Amino acid sequence: MVGSASASKRADDTFPKILLHNAEVLGSRTAFREKDFGIWQSWTWSEVLEELRAFSLGLKSLGLSAGDKVAIVGSNRPRLYWSMVAVQALGGVPVPVYADSVAEEMAYVLGHAEVVFAIVEDQEQVDKLLGMSEEVPSLRHVIYDEPRGLRDYDHTRLHAFTSVQEKGRAALASDAGAADNWAKGFSGATGSDIAVMLYTSGTTGRPKGVMLSFDNLVISGRNGNKFDRLDETEEVLAYLPMAWIGDHVFSLAQAFTAGYCVNCPENMDTVDVDRLEIAPTYFFAPPRVYENLLTRIMVRMEDAGKLKKAMFDYFMGVARNTGERILNGEEVGLVDRMLYRMGEILVYGPLKNRMGLSRLKVGYTAGEAIGPEIFQFFRSLGLNLKQLYGQTEAAVYITLQPDGEIFGDTVGKPAPDVELKIAESGEVMYRSPGVFVGYFKNDEATASTKTPDGWVLTGDAGIIAENGHLKIIDRAKDVGKLTDGSLFAPKYIENKLKFFPNIKEVVAFGHERDSVAVFINIDLTAVGSWAERNNVNYASYQELAANPDVYKMIESHVDQVNRDLSAEPMMAGAQIKRFLVLHKELDADDGELTRTQKVRRSFIADRYEPLIEALYDGSKSKHVRTEVTFEDGRKGAIEATVEIRDMTVYPSGSIHREAAE
Repeated sequence: MVGSASASKRADDTFPKILLHNAEVLGSRTAFREKDFGIWQSWTWSEVLEELRAFSLGLKSLGLSAGDKVAIVGSNRPRLYWSMVAVQALGGVPVPVYADSVAEEMAYVLGHAEVVFAIVEDQEQVDKLLGMSEEVPSLRHVIYDEPRGLRDYDHTRLHAFTSVQEKGRAALASDAGAADNWAKGFSGATGSDIAVMLYTSGTTGRPKGVMLSFDNLVISGRNGNKFDRLDETEEVLAYLPMAWIGDHVFSLAQAFTAGYCVNCPENMDTVDVDRLEIAPTYFFAPPRVYENLLTRIMVRMEDAGKLKKAMFDYFMGVARNTGERILNGEEVGLVDRMLYRMGEILVYGPLKNRMGLSRLKVGYTAGEAIGPEIFQFFRSLGLNLKQLYGQTEAAVYITLQPDGEIFGDTVGKPAPDVELKIAESGEVMYRSPGVFVGYFKNDEATASTKTPDGWVLTGDAGIIAENGHLKIIDRAKDVGKLTDGSLFAPKYIENKLKFFPNIKEVVAFGHERDSVAVFINIDLTAVGSWAERNNVNYASYQELAANPDVYKMIESHVDQVNRDLSAEPMMAGAQIKRFLVLHKELDADDGELTRTQKVRRSFIADRYEPLIEALYDGSKSKHVRTEVTFEDGRKGAIEATVEIRDMTVYPSGSIHREAAE
């Protein structure tokens, strides 16, 4: 299968060149905003050029040269986005790093990438980097954005962002041709040059450095903009990790190529309020964000008065019946349209406004599968939420859902310029202009992922449906079978459970076993709210997770999932036989999740082997001691006796038969 035609290629094929174009054509339009001390600060494209150019020339005066790798570490900040393009203007390669990485993880990435400069947000990141000088001997200079707490540090190799800009402005003041010479310095750069190096989240081992060219990012960005008709009037909220390909494309590649405005929140605690103030027109979030939004809505409605709750339930029923059909442009009766319009005034509109999505033109989710019920909930409100399928190695886009062709169980058709096929093994493969150049210093991994003729093996199992849409079943390596031959697709089961607001994370087991069993993490926000309403006292996650009433609540959710699975012929054999509620939340700092919040299955299987054995040997409980790691590297331990419960498994099709009777 081949996607639609791409946007035409242009001469401004690198981000520094695009910046010059935007400053000339869109000079007075707002390009970036940042909320600081409760006030939004703004920069136009002309101002961004001036700020970025001064910083780039300052970096040059410090000795940054072509080919040098520069780490970018911190939260979403305009100066950090500008830093990446300032480095590219000198021929350097930015390497965004997850800001919440523990020191060991960060040291590995910086050492492997051979970074010579690091541009960071604040004192916390400075302390991390200064503490790993032995592990990263190539690091010569560290530049920080926020000066608080750093006044008394040794500034021999440490520099304030503003002081580097001052060096650049001094060069501009002393040489009338400095600005032109700076632009001439990257005029000869081409789209095939390396633009950025992004490290994979490392679900199966050490992270790999994915080298992406300007062509990979610029063409993908322009294709994405053309597909959804995005232009310079869009507003986005940049709040996802800068080291993640999704943020890099949505907040930099598409922003520069479309010329739209990127808004940076004050901090992660204010994201919801800041989104409400900005009301983005283009919004991207992984499923977890939408799950959390839904959880908060349901928690608030549980606390609402009877009349308000009854009105919510009624109009959400109307939305489920007609909302998606109206959004898709299908024929809907007059009475249903009138009821839906009334629901928009009383329920849907206020809900969208409360979430900060009242102006949404198009929203996306990706990263992992989203529960169909969650997906339907947001679309039924009239929000044009779509799924896409992508990878770092593809510069995001592999498939996209065209307007009017939105299906909860598929991830769309091939994106513009993308070729798609299914290998004999069932693995999804693609070829596109976004295909990465290679893995840094890892030719073996590159050869095992990308064929000589440019096809990339995704590692995902999927099928192309009759309507031409791609359906992802699961990670190819994770799809298995029970001993009786029943299909075992763990992610499918996990997503069904994660639809319930009380459940935050799930890990399913069953491959080459006689039944399916699961670990469950409760959602502390949702279950904590329930505890408050029911006068249940608790002092920690561990105590709440072990509460008998909480177990009863989770048991009812597992039972509902089993009933649903029994009605699906392909999945009826994969009903959940036993479950337990984990005594701790799965955490990236403990290696259980990646920095993009994906489950590290093999790590969890090793770490919690005694609990998995207990699930399958008939034990009713198991005492366990688990070591935990704090962000500063300190170690601790959590001990608990974890209860294990048995579940009813229903005959295939029995629920449908009961309903019919």
